[in-house]
Amino acid sequence: METSYYYLILIGFIATFVGTFGGGGGLINLPSMLLLGVPIHSAIAANKFSNTFSSFSSFYTIWKRKEVKLKLGLSILPYTITGGILGALLASYLTEDVLLRVALLLLIAATTLNIVKSRLTKRQIDGTTPRLFYPTYIGIGAFDGLFGPGQATLLMHSFLNAGYSFLTSIGLTRLQTFSSCFVSFIVYFSMGHFDWRVGLALGTGSLLGAQTAVRLADKLSFLPWQKILSVFSIFLIGYLLVKILF
Repeated sequence: METSYYYLILIGFIATFVGTFGGGGGLINLPSMLLLGVPIHSAIAANKFSNTFSSFSSFYTIWKRKEVKLKLGLSILPYTITGGILGALLASYLTEDVLLRVALLLLIAATTLNIVKSRLTKRQIDGTTPRLFYPTYIGIGAFDGLFGPGQATLLMHSFLNAGYSFLTSIGLTRLQTFSSCFVSFIVYFSMGHFDWRVGLALGTGSLLGAQTAVRLADKLSFLPWQKILSVFSIFLIGYLLVKILF
């Protein structure tokens, strides 16, 4: 099992590096932890623990560079915090099979909403910046607390479609991820689902991955991230379908 912890550090690095840019990092670390034999609730708890530190670290770096709208980010926090607590409480009482099915339904609904919102945004002709629909962040926060993978993708879709820059969208996403992960981790921890050894190994890799990603963000911002984000969402749905059916 000692070797597994080194694997977890590597998994945390790769997953957070990918997740910082486009979301979907949970597609890497959650299946990998399950493959290593970590129970699903413990895997989600470890993911929340590692994301708490990595997301705040990357947010702080972007905030120091004055690339994030802190007032906007703070105004959304109550919604993501509420959602994160509700999602984690629900997940703590669900079996693995039921948890996967609920996560699939939430992801399909949230992805559909973002695609519709994206099309409506493109049709605007008056030049105004589309407003964020704040109540949707309760749902995104709940999805994060309940399962996780895809939450950052949905947030990035939301901010990019509203016209914010790539770096600003990353900063806003990382702040909301920090808030929902922090409160949901507290719930999982209080329910006895957290394994410190798994969490610390994954967290170490995640912290390194987040800092590396933030420092390379300017050089990689030219990539078509909105299309990449859509692919991540669809791939997430496919992954959950396979997991449930087989």
